[in-house]
Amino acid sequence: MPLQITSLQNPRVKQVVRLRDKRDRIREWLMLVEGRDELLLALESGATPRTCYVCPAQVRDADAAPLQARLAAAGAELVEVTEPVFAKMAYRENPDGWLAVFPRPDRTLPGLRLPPAPLLVVAEAVEKPGNLGAILRSADAAGVDAVLVCDPVTDVSNPNVIRASRGTIFTVPVVESPAAETFRWLRERGIRIVAATPHASIDFTAADLRGPVAIAVGAEDMGLSPLWMDGADLAVRIPMRGRVNSLNVATSATLMMYEALRQRSVASAP
Repeated sequence: MPLQITSLQNPRVKQVVRLRDKRDRIREWLMLVEGRDELLLALESGATPRTCYVCPAQVRDADAAPLQARLAAAGAELVEVTEPVFAKMAYRENPDGWLAVFPRPDRTLPGLRLPPAPLLVVAEAVEKPGNLGAILRSADAAGVDAVLVCDPVTDVSNPNVIRASRGTIFTVPVVESPAAETFRWLRERGIRIVAATPHASIDFTAADLRGPVAIAVGAEDMGLSPLWMDGADLAVRIPMRGRVNSLNVATSATLMMYEALRQRSVASAP
């Protein structure tokens, strides 16, 4: 029978609440994943939570037994909690009764395994968790080989990044690394850098996004740093017809990912 928690003062409950803070996530090297679909995606990707908290009062009966069986088979600890306890631990609106503690991904640039002509995304100093999560979700949809998060303001284990990504942090290789190290790593591997900026003269649809390419997007307010703007092989823009001179960073990254996917699909067509 699973362990049951009814007290809001239980140390496990306090640990989950602490993991909303970046310093605690990094110190304990753990992160939170909330939601049945996100949890299933993590399991399908080979990740295993250390502990999964379930609130029977909020879980649909049809979902409970199969997912609990999968968690048990993966060796995860299952803990049942009451509605007040789950309300304290949950960070989503309209929770569905599932929340798990996972080890943080521990990926490095040297550890990436890439195809001969990889498509990468570089996200430099992105501030808003929703934007970084949306970039990861689009990267999964477009078949991007890895997302390189440089000098992050918000870390990829932020619960709101995971929520916005719909759990695709588990399906897309993500590496956090300093910008200078990432730039050097790309150069050493002959991966062309394409910088997105509204100040470029070339439309992104006119750029060759086939072959080994890293699409670089920058912070919401300041854009890419001089390292990327001065060192890029090519700078491209997304045409703007309205009064605002730039798109949301996640939207810009998504458009460029799908243009790269389109070009590669055309090139590989018989």
